Formats: sequence, structure tokens, C-alpha cells
Amino acid sequence: MPYHLERTLVIPRPRAEVFAFFANAENLERITPPFLHFQILTPPPIRIHAGATIDYQLTLFGIYFHWRTLIETFDPPSAFTDIQLTGPYRRWHHRHNFHEVPNGTEMHDQVEYEIPFGPLGTLAHTLFIRRTVNRIFDHRNQTILKLLTA
Repeated sequence: MPYHLERTLVIPRPRAEVFAFFANAENLERITPPFLHFQILTPPPIRIHAGATIDYQLTLFGIYFHWRTLIETFDPPSAFTDIQLTGPYRRWHHRHNFHEVPNGTEMHDQVEYEIPFGPLGTLAHTLFIRRTVNRIFDHRNQTILKLLTA
């Protein structure tokens, strides 16, 4: 069963600057909550483009995971999409959209994801995965605002 998460954040910076922040893969470590022990394994510099893959390591619920992301689409400065090739989810599809607004840039995240393990995965999602995904994106948006408005 697919689950959905959507978030919108207005960042008081020009769209080209906001997009450039996200096009720098190293910034992903900066905006990921510390409890995930997130680390990029792909050696820098990482050139983001459609077809690029990036490898990470993280801890989720006390279990270490290798996560490989494919940059599926890359359309500066408007949007890009990443999908999980390997990792903790059965499916992870994350679209990032950037729109100019009077106050700066509106960033809109759309995530569609699926949990493995059938009914057990559904129960885990209800008990703690949904809350954890929301917590990750809450932290991420707070940190993005701090970094880009400092």
C-alpha cells in the first residue's frame, strides 16, 4: 500500500540559490536528523544530474541500512526527482518542486513510499514509521530555514 507525504516550505531566498543548495548532495547530511546517523558514501564531488546515483548509510530503528538513490529527473531550477534503488523501503519516490513566490521560493516535497513485509509493514507504519518520516521532514524543513536564512 502506498503512503504519501507532502510538505511546502517558503524560503526567503531566490529560487536559483535554493535549488543550488539542493543540487549539492553534501547538504543532505546537513539537513538530515542526527538520530539517523546519516553518512554519504559516494566520494565527493558528486555531480547531480539525471541518472546519477548516490550511496548513503543510515541507521533506522537501530538497524544499519545502505541506501542507493537514483536521480531520476533533474530540471534546474524547477524540480528534481529521486528514487530509492536499494534501502529500507519497498519503494521511495521523492519529487522536489521549486516555485518563485513574492517572498522567495516555495519548495514543495511530494513523497510516495511503500513499506515491505505486508501486514507487518502496515502495522509498523501505523505504530512508528509514519511518525518517524514526519519527524525527519519536520527537522529537515526547520534546518533548511536556519541554514538558508542565517
